Amino acid sequence: MKIFYMGLEPYEGRYTLQLQEWTERVYKKRGVDYVVVPGTTIDNSKAIVTGQVLDAHGRSYFGMSQMMNLVRMMKNGEITSEDAIFFEDMFQPGIESLPYIIQQSPEQYRPRIYLRCLAQSIDPDDFVHVWGMSKWMSLYEQMCNEIPNVHILATNEEMVAHMRIANWSAPIYNISGLSFGKAEVLSRVPVIKPFEQRSMRVGFGARWDQEKQPGFFMDMIEHWNDSPILPKVEFAIFSGGPLRSNNEFYVKRARMMAEQGTLKIYENLKKNEYYELLNDTRVLFNCALQDWVSNTVSEADTLGCNVLFPAYRSFPETFANDETRLYVPWSGRDAMNKLKILLTKPSPSIGQISDWTDGTIDRMIDIMTGKGEQWRRDGKHYRTPVSESKY
Repeated sequence: MKIFYMGLEPYEGRYTLQLQEWTERVYKKRGVDYVVVPGTTIDNSKAIVTGQVLDAHGRSYFGMSQMMNLVRMMKNGEITSEDAIFFEDMFQPGIESLPYIIQQSPEQYRPRIYLRCLAQSIDPDDFVHVWGMSKWMSLYEQMCNEIPNVHILATNEEMVAHMRIANWSAPIYNISGLSFGKAEVLSRVPVIKPFEQRSMRVGFGARWDQEKQPGFFMDMIEHWNDSPILPKVEFAIFSGGPLRSNNEFYVKRARMMAEQGTLKIYENLKKNEYYELLNDTRVLFNCALQDWVSNTVSEADTLGCNVLFPAYRSFPETFANDETRLYVPWSGRDAMNKLKILLTKPSPSIGQISDWTDGTIDRMIDIMTGKGEQWRRDGKHYRTPVSESKY
């Protein structure tokens, strides 16, 4: 068996910069026979210019060039029914060629297909709804569910539920995390700074888009600064590019707060610069409506930073139901009370989240090699594992 790996194009400010390296490290460690299907980038900028999550032109160009190479491999008989094709993102321009080819090919040339879903129309807070793309995206997803031998990989139990109520028909598996490479991240930071030597900084590492609720973060900052008994804290935004948003109001408000000295904006950060900041930050804060697991939590947890997230959607699973680092959504009071504690001392559970997500690629390999049926979630009891701590 071979895994044909369909990766994502690298962006300087996104986890895609490291994604292929993280994956290949595990494949090599596990002795997996694999082929990286190459794609061509539209330019060398590694920047997101059009769109939010990935560049609209760049994703399309890279994805279609990959599909051309994959189709050539299929044409040459290099991919058989013994093999698997793994797509890092369910949205893959040109993927409609797969069922077109497979259903006209002999049985011995019909590989298993694995699609990792990162959100899309099943998420009411995804950007596809902001831009009016949800109708055609939902039809695209239904098409993907009809690809012969297809399997869908969800990142958490709550995403599974969204897939089920959307009547997705393909086999669904929970991989319980995002791909992550803890050793690679640690290799970029020579020494983890002791907690008590870190700056009194609270960072915000998510995109500044409306589904991440930047307004909640800025409201909390103002309430914090209004209290004379709370310690002086640097509240900061960490951005891999220029600060931008799908709602310009949030950028204007952030710029105004920066001028007032209540919020610091770190933008155009290279990955190592971002990690250096995390290594000198006490708490990474999140208040997202839409954030299925989040790579930012794994990175911060790896680098000795406390993390404070809402007890919402995927986060109870990601945090193994740790009430000390989860706050009531959307209670500013509860968030501030827990933030006060997390600013003073490191959580005894630091490192556990990233240890778990570091195994996500292993769980996907297990599923693709027939050893991960315990993660299958298309039966009638698929909600049973929701409250169980995964580690």
